[in-house]
Amino acid sequence: MKQSERNIQRTLPLDIALKIASSLKVLDLCSLGSCSRFWRDSCGSDSIWESLTKQRWPSLHSSSFDPNTKGWKEIYIRMHREKAGSAAEVVGFVEQCSLSESIDVGDYQKAIEDLSSMQLSFEDVRMFLFKSKLNVLLNLVGMHYCIFCLEMPADRVMDTLVGCDILERKVHVKWWKLGRWFYGFRMRDESCSCWVSLEDLLTGKGEEVLGVLRRGAVHEVFRVEISISNPTSTSWCQSTQGQG
Repeated sequence: MKQSERNIQRTLPLDIALKIASSLKVLDLCSLGSCSRFWRDSCGSDSIWESLTKQRWPSLHSSSFDPNTKGWKEIYIRMHREKAGSAAEVVGFVEQCSLSESIDVGDYQKAIEDLSSMQLSFEDVRMFLFKSKLNVLLNLVGMHYCIFCLEMPADRVMDTLVGCDILERKVHVKWWKLGRWFYGFRMRDESCSCWVSLEDLLTGKGEEVLGVLRRGAVHEVFRVEISISNPTSTSWCQSTQGQG
């Protein structure tokens, strides 16, 4: 044992070391645990990893654990790998559906349903989908899932998007509405087109667009398309009449 490690053990009580370790995020905790045998034992405490696991996956039930699991750190690592694999499936699906830089609302909603069936947590979405290197359509899928499936407060989601540097990323949403019937005649179909940022969708400015994305192609709306926006566009929203 190195002299410096002996000095730490003599001067730093175990309960204080555990308190320090329990205040860290996972990556910092792992880094500290690699410094010495003393910190490896402290940072590997089962109580710390139990708390981290339950914080990240609040709906996790102990009945689903493998009986051969040795401790909470192993459970956390297994869950992390499982959720990373699930998120990768959704990423691959959306990227495949958006090769032309647009995605049909049916595929968009399927991606959200898949996230729900995989039971990804808010932290999972932040870690795997709220990345600036990913297609903004994936950022949008993750945001939609957090708002409507996890029912996360909009301000918390917004703070997270700020931290991930993706809040101002934009998408283009276009939807087509059936023409209304007027005195026995059907009016021309109407198309609406909007450039909207993720921030807009979390505020009142993008309320109508978010509603369209949530409902999809139902009732009077017969088609919805989401594509990567052109950041040089200055037009936010416009409507045009189509052929009746």
